[in-house]
Amino acid sequence: MLRALYAAATGMEAQEKCLSIIANNLANVNTTAFKSQRASFEDLFYETYKKQDTIEEPPAPIQIGHGTKLSSTSKSFTQGEVQQTQAPLDLMIKGDGFFKLTMPDGSEAYTRNGNFKLTGEGDIVDAHGYKLDPEITLPDNTVNIIISQDGKVSVTTTDDSTQQDMGEITLSKFMNPTGLESIGENLYKPTINSGDAIDGVAGLDGFGSIDQGYLEMANVNVMDQMVQMILVQRAYELNSKVISTGDQMYAIANKIR
Repeated sequence: MLRALYAAATGMEAQEKCLSIIANNLANVNTTAFKSQRASFEDLFYETYKKQDTIEEPPAPIQIGHGTKLSSTSKSFTQGEVQQTQAPLDLMIKGDGFFKLTMPDGSEAYTRNGNFKLTGEGDIVDAHGYKLDPEITLPDNTVNIIISQDGKVSVTTTDDSTQQDMGEITLSKFMNPTGLESIGENLYKPTINSGDAIDGVAGLDGFGSIDQGYLEMANVNVMDQMVQMILVQRAYELNSKVISTGDQMYAIANKIR
């Protein structure tokens, strides 16, 4: 009976964590390039009451489990919806790949969020001031910015109406992007599970192309999240009912004279 109480408690704890993940997905439904997350669970260890030692024994051992626990979380890197902005430094990756950024400590981080800005020195940076890698700096008299689908950046200036080549925005991809570590601010860090970054040219060798004037929105399916939330609520209610029923049975047993 006590085993049932503890097993149901692990079920309630697991559903609470699942609800937190759903809440985070819904909270970021309008976050640029946000990738939805899902939870995976696994059963806990089993207590074996009778093994199959001989052929005359029952065809399966007698075992009772001890509940569940959260085993992993993973992100879905499916393409999000497209939003047209017409801003020259709003970039969307159509397909596989990440923009590479240089962090203040010199390390590298990766993002799908292409909402870039210009600093006073002409550097292309993200919303938090982290520079693109490789670094691209535009002249202070730039009047027009052209970014091709393969990442080539060119500008026209007040002094010269012909296009000047300013560099190239490269992309990075990973063998297992679901293994990336989310560090907030729409940024990811590579891990052993994700593998090292593979750099390449947009539109070639399996890399996505770059669309100027567009942003990738979150890939959160609100209806799917609402359905999952209902299932989580029902599972939580059932586990709480098990605890309530177990408590009643325990009280009956204690009253036996």
